[in-house]
Amino acid sequence: MRILVLGGGGREHAIVHALLKSPRSPEVMVAPGNGGTASVANNIPGLDIENARAVADFAAENKVDFVVIGPEGPLVAGVADALHPRGIKVFGPSGLAARLEGSKSFAKGVMRRSGIPTGESRSYTIREFPQALHALDVATFPVVVKADGLAAGKGVTIAKDKREAEVAIRACFDGLFGEAGETVLVEEFLEGPECSLLAFVDGETVTVMPPAQDHKRAYDGDTGPNTGGMGVYSPVPGIDEETLAQMTRLLEKTVSGMHAENLRFRGVLYGGFILTKDGPKVLEYNARFGDPETQALLPRLQTDLVDIMLAVADGRLGSQNVKWSDEAAVCVVLASGGYPGDYDKGKVITGVADAEALSGVTVYHAGTQLREDGALVTSGGRVLGVTALAPTLAQARDRAYEAAAKISFDGMQMRTDIAARAIGGAK
Repeated sequence: MRILVLGGGGREHAIVHALLKSPRSPEVMVAPGNGGTASVANNIPGLDIENARAVADFAAENKVDFVVIGPEGPLVAGVADALHPRGIKVFGPSGLAARLEGSKSFAKGVMRRSGIPTGESRSYTIREFPQALHALDVATFPVVVKADGLAAGKGVTIAKDKREAEVAIRACFDGLFGEAGETVLVEEFLEGPECSLLAFVDGETVTVMPPAQDHKRAYDGDTGPNTGGMGVYSPVPGIDEETLAQMTRLLEKTVSGMHAENLRFRGVLYGGFILTKDGPKVLEYNARFGDPETQALLPRLQTDLVDIMLAVADGRLGSQNVKWSDEAAVCVVLASGGYPGDYDKGKVITGVADAEALSGVTVYHAGTQLREDGALVTSGGRVLGVTALAPTLAQARDRAYEAAAKISFDGMQMRTDIAARAIGGAK
């Protein structure tokens, strides 16, 4: 089987790593890939993965059997829609279904119509800026200001007063997030711990994965600006069976609501939940594997990922018995100095092999590339995800940080408190 994976981050490296474990022994190509995938798969750096026709042409010309879409951009661009008429199976929702992630106002509409508990919100375009300011005059603070479209996890501001909210709205309308900020949501602030619950979905059947806990803020203590994610752990000790069942039902209601609107969702549905005093509520959806959640979840997967993905694509997920390891996983992200702001590239990375020599450790590459001289260098904001598997969360955390300490590049930064609160190590 020949598989094409679209994307070049840590999520895609984790997907490739899991696909290559399959007894089917697939041949895997990755577009564009990174320095990690280059050593185990065939990188395709020149393919525009958000050009649906180009991806479909490449897949047909290279006799690709199956396409796995990693990032949100190609999903929203309708890459899956271009592949289906060519008879090429694809893991990932249609462009219309991917609007659950591509437009927060669209997602809010689905939630309202499907009876999904979420924060109250209203959306505004740039022409409605005066109305947005008026709404701030009567708002209860803090409020959440969100760019409506895809902003790589960075288009969200929790504004503690009117001034901060107005600055955030202006930033969106002034083009800080490009087209993603042309519409802005002003949303009720909800209190409680956050949790990610991802599920394989074939349009009807919803098979949830173990919960995972991301760390969005850049610095220790959940301070600093939002990022794409600085670390993650799974399982989440604070999630009891009843809470998990409630979150699962909300994902099932979402899929049913989409189906009722003739939008069949196939792929991974990611629910970003907040656990309020009134029960779980949905903050947002993603239409694909999370990053870095994937780097903590897929190492725990015991069932063949190729089998699962094909079952999703064929609409027969209900026939799959998806099994997970009882081991815990902790992933610590190593980022470039300055991230999520401006950062330099081309810094030489050392110590990856030493880190992976530790038992249970896998280093997933995100922003890396191989130079012509063979040196591994930084090429992005989030550079590596150091994941450790161990019998307990505390052991996995210790091992992940032990491995991370063996890696070095100029300007390297990381949070030192990933999973600390879950094991009682934070105030």
